[in-house]
Parts: sequence; structure tokens; C-alpha cells
Amino acid sequence: MSRDPVTIVTYEWLPEFPRGFVRDIRARWAAEEAGVAYAVETLPVMPKSVAHRQIQPFEQVPILRDGDLTLFESGAIVLHLAEGTPLLPEARRAEITQWLIAALNSVEGATGRWALMQMAERHPAIFGPPSPPEVVEHARQGMVARLDALERVMQGRDWIAGDFSAADILLADVLRVPAAMEALAGHPALTAYVARATARPAFQRALADHMAHWQAADARMAAQA
Repeated sequence: MSRDPVTIVTYEWLPEFPRGFVRDIRARWAAEEAGVAYAVETLPVMPKSVAHRQIQPFEQVPILRDGDLTLFESGAIVLHLAEGTPLLPEARRAEITQWLIAALNSVEGATGRWALMQMAERHPAIFGPPSPPEVVEHARQGMVARLDALERVMQGRDWIAGDFSAADILLADVLRVPAAMEALAGHPALTAYVARATARPAFQRALADHMAHWQAADARMAAQA
């Protein structure tokens, strides 16, 4: 399907530790899988602006511009880019949508809570004071319960809902965070799933462009210093 290029809006610069995991990579990956060309626009991470709030009320990224349409939330963006492509076939639309929402709700809700606590321990000036150990352990147990459930589902599957789909873009990207923090130990099916998804050429192109964006920002800052 031929489509006009879209614009993905992300931050103009971030420190090194979140690079590779900023959620604009989900939009980039979906565009690469769908064969949709995209340009990139940027917003400052700080200070937040009225212009940012006008297109994203929670002052986050990514944001997608497609003609007259502006979208925020990575799930909505991936679904939009997947429309009319093999990423979202009509026969599996309901199941794919189910798993896409589960990735962002049931799975990321648990993994993200734990990951933020880990980040607070490493970067308290940014994420606030660390949580008490018992609170971190409770979050870890909640995450493991969700990962255990997902491990059972993924047994014998290559992808979460038949062939590779929009749901896999979201689910695999959600799981990249605990994988990078070595929290998928004991979950071989999920570990293999993340490796399989991130080996896809479309993901590799998206990641390369994502990282090149930050490197170019570093070069601009160095030139201005």
C-alpha cells in the first residue's frame, strides 16, 4: 500500500541512559515494517511548552503527524500505521488488538513500575528517591507473575497472535526493558521472542535511526559549546 510520508515527533536530545528505549522507536519500527516513509521533528524535553501540550496533553513522545491527523500514544500510532498492512489483517484484528492492549496495560504496567524503581536507585536526581526494599520486591513479584503468565502463552509460538503483527511491535518493545535489565532470566520463551523480534531488519533500521538521532544531537551541542 502506498502512503504519503508521516512525521514522528520525539525529543531533540536526551541523556545516554534512556537512549534505545524512548518510545518513538515503536513508531519508527511500525513505519519500517509498514513501508511508510517518515521524517522526524523534535521538541525540547525541558522546559515543556504550550506547543507540546497542544499536541500531547501529557507532554510526552512520540507524536505522529499524518496529513491533517495528529496522534499521540504509541499504541494508537502503531495501530494507525498498521492499518491496511499485514501488521493488522482484518481476520485477526480483534486478537491483535487484544494483545496490543495487553502489552501496554497488563505487561508494561507491571514491568514499567519495577523498572522505574530501578531507575530511581540509579538516577535519584531524575526519578526521585528510591523506594523501600519491600516496595521494590512487591513490584518485582508483580512483574514476575505477569512474565510467568506470558511465558506460558509464548510456549511453542513464534509471535503472539499468529504471524508477526502490530501486537508484536508493542509487546517485544515492552519486554526489551526487562530484558536489558536482566529480568527475563527463567523465561526462555520470552528471551527468545525478544531476540527474534529485535533481529528483524525493520527493527534494526528503526534502532539505527533512533540512535543516530541522539548522536546528531550530541554533535550539534558540541558544535555550539
